[in-house]
Amino acid sequence: MDIRETNRRVIEQFRGGGPVEGMNREGLVLITTTGRVSGTPRTTPMMFIEDHGRVVVIASNVGAAEHPQWYRNLVADPSVTVEVGDRTYAATAVTLVGDERARVWSRLVEGFPFFNDHQTNTTREIPLVRLDPAETLRSGGKDRDNVINPTAEHGSDE
Repeated sequence: MDIRETNRRVIEQFRGGGPVEGMNREGLVLITTTGRVSGTPRTTPMMFIEDHGRVVVIASNVGAAEHPQWYRNLVADPSVTVEVGDRTYAATAVTLVGDERARVWSRLVEGFPFFNDHQTNTTREIPLVRLDPAETLRSGGKDRDNVINPTAEHGSDE
């Protein structure tokens, strides 16, 4: 299975507004990040959960030792475009920390226990990332300090 081809098909079907072959359309989100080296827009389909009306995505990378490429791109630039349902909006990525992360992780693994397996397979803490509509942080929201650090160390983008 070619993951790039699968992602291309999922993105096309999602944007077409109809069913997404082999997936639950209502559980999918598309996020478009900026490649940290190339500067090229990168769209990635993934599952999400909602927390207090906000989209939260999981940087599990199926338990691999490294963060997924899309997360590395968010570290370099937390500004993203979110496509969920019939809505598209600009957002700022905020990594959940402390009690909030623990609460959301607990909810996540209750509904999707395979994420416990992903966490067991890696030594890194799997990041949970809330995608806040951009105007929330521009107005000085309390989570401003948790915005992914745009100066953090990163590797090459895809």
